[in-house]
Amino acid sequence: MHFEPTLILILCLLGLTSGFLAGLLGIGGGMIMVPFITAILSSQGVAADLSIKMAIATSMATIVFTSISSVRAHHSRGAIRWDLVKSLAPGIVVGAAIASVGIFTLLKGSSLALFFALFVSFSATQMFLDRKPAPSRSMPGTTGLIGAGSVIGFFSGLVGAGGGFISVPFMTWCNIPIRNAVATSAALGFPVALANATGFVFGGLGLTQRPPYSLGYIWLPALIVIASCSVMTAPLGAAAAHKLPVKKLKRVFASVLYLLAAYMLYRGVKA
Repeated sequence: MHFEPTLILILCLLGLTSGFLAGLLGIGGGMIMVPFITAILSSQGVAADLSIKMAIATSMATIVFTSISSVRAHHSRGAIRWDLVKSLAPGIVVGAAIASVGIFTLLKGSSLALFFALFVSFSATQMFLDRKPAPSRSMPGTTGLIGAGSVIGFFSGLVGAGGGFISVPFMTWCNIPIRNAVATSAALGFPVALANATGFVFGGLGLTQRPPYSLGYIWLPALIVIASCSVMTAPLGAAAAHKLPVKKLKRVFASVLYLLAAYMLYRGVKA
């Protein structure tokens, strides 16, 4: 495992980009990080199947730190719906535990890569369509929110994302204003990431083929560098979310997601 200056620079740029997107769009940056970390680990000689799993886990771990920085920025603007965060969090923890400790360890990396590609493609398509909700629709009750939280936590654990690609469309579909949905999704990123990252640590402790400097499925060098950089740009993204045309930016970002989905599809078939 070699740590040349070029590798550190790539990880820094990845952290700066994912942090900004976390604040801007209410996502944890996993959709960007997973393909790149997969490629980096593979170039370092890590088996294809394991590199995919470690990329997902490492991406999720960085979101723990990025979300804190993003939440502070959104909270200062009073945009977070904390009532929704409290109602969704219990289900998130349950869904994350099922995904990260149970199903994640059982699935092959190739299967996770294919699922990631399909999930990202679906999310990108939703960004392009920008469907309008029925005016009478509202958020469900406590049981419905717990169920929604479980879905967010579960799928986030399988793809290494903070859940924004589920929670933001879900909240806007229920007529939560887009800026509140983005801010609330950023706040949900913390319990999503913390619950899943904990599961990834314990789920991967028994692996003998892990690369050096790993904690379970988490690759610590990437976590340290990316998290250190992402916390600097997350507040900038949050500030931009309150000024820039987010809907137009989402469509541009969706185009990038299609390319990343295509790469992960390739990795899944190759693994």
